[in-house]
Amino acid sequence: MKLLKPKIIQLSLLFFLFSLMSFAQTARVKGIILDESNRPVEEVNVSFEGKSTKSNENGYYELTVPANQKIQLVFTHISLKKNTVSIQLKPNEDYEFNLVLNDRAEGLGEVIVIANNKKRIQGVVTIEPAVIRRIPGANAGVENILKSLPGVSSNNELSTQYSVRGGNYDENLVYVNEIEVYRPFLIRSGQQEGLSFTNSDLVQNIDFSAGGFQAKFGDKLSSVLDITYRRPTKFGASLDASYLGGSVSVEAASKNQKWSAITGVRYRDNSLLVKSQETQTNFRPTFVDVQTNVNFTPSTRWQFSFLGNISQNKYNYQPLTRQTNFGTISEPIALLVFYQGQEKDRYDTYFGALKSTFKVNDNFTLKLIGSAYQTLEQEYFDIFAEYALGEVDGNIGSESFGDVTYSRAIGTQLNHARNDLDAFIVNTEVKGVHEIKKHQVEWGFKYTREDIRDRIVEWEVIDSAGFSLNPPILPPE
Repeated sequence: MKLLKPKIIQLSLLFFLFSLMSFAQTARVKGIILDESNRPVEEVNVSFEGKSTKSNENGYYELTVPANQKIQLVFTHISLKKNTVSIQLKPNEDYEFNLVLNDRAEGLGEVIVIANNKKRIQGVVTIEPAVIRRIPGANAGVENILKSLPGVSSNNELSTQYSVRGGNYDENLVYVNEIEVYRPFLIRSGQQEGLSFTNSDLVQNIDFSAGGFQAKFGDKLSSVLDITYRRPTKFGASLDASYLGGSVSVEAASKNQKWSAITGVRYRDNSLLVKSQETQTNFRPTFVDVQTNVNFTPSTRWQFSFLGNISQNKYNYQPLTRQTNFGTISEPIALLVFYQGQEKDRYDTYFGALKSTFKVNDNFTLKLIGSAYQTLEQEYFDIFAEYALGEVDGNIGSESFGDVTYSRAIGTQLNHARNDLDAFIVNTEVKGVHEIKKHQVEWGFKYTREDIRDRIVEWEVIDSAGFSLNPPILPPE
């Protein structure tokens, strides 16, 4: 009996560790919940077996679930019908499930895997990520929904820049069809307004990883936005227009399906959005870009594709006046600023990439990717500001009600810049993919050459009454 005790203890420990490992196997389901008008639905309760979460104001939810077992996800809302979904995920799988709720009938569905490894729902209405990205907003697009995800933030609703988990704004990688894309260099952190590189009209699939991404994406630390543009199978076109701009996309394919192409043109004018700010300005930021993706498949083994983009961003800014009121009702105070000068910024980018895929055999695929990116950027501004901090006339019956009647402090400020940049970046990459039974091995080599020429001339002068007065002459002790 004494000899059996160590074996029993060992078996017990093994059983305990096995149970602990099995218990730790989890997956995550997340997505956006919309109504039949494609508007986000807030306060939707998502639950299973006593564990639950709720969707936020953007309709986004996220829930950790057990892996390798079928569970029942229940979606309930106070004014919409309940939906129940059976789902089974693999360990550590991050699955995006987007749902449309209605007010007429309850839904019951089951998640299944189809041939292309994408999931669909039986009996439940689902939407593609490309539709979600077109949710109306100050800057509609992919970034419009990324900013609502946990760990993602932005300091400007008009900006397409975002930071992840406290990282810098330039630490986010963006890939389109396995090709790395770049953004303008001179644009300051979190201030890139207008269009992002991603054209929502061309998107087929979007994957976003806020950390923990694969080494094949590079060495930046914050996040990876991996986008796949769709390959057309027939002719189609779309048109979208609003007071802020519009977009047009056209797609086509040859009869033998060897050739296919999709092209999108976008234009945006944000002048209407900035007219409601405290600073009165003549400001008309305009953005335009053209993107195309061409595919050619001469045989079942060879495939070629071309991705091209030309964009032009202009910021013409002429501030006039600004008045900011603060203080209390009895003692209102205002900061009044008068401006002279203007700012003219321009960012022109050109990008082209050629990708070739050769299937050596059923288990080995070889890829060759070459790309070139050029950006011509300039930031020119001379802005002179005269400011006064003073008391505001709070008498309702007074003719000067709301005006500054007495100045406590005055000063001036001058900002000057003549910044120019010309950058040319060339990439060449070879990648291989091996399928070994149930495993996949990827390897690659990449060569990058960067030619960056810049001239930064920028300075600021601040003067006020407190600084210009001579220091007092104190009597000797």
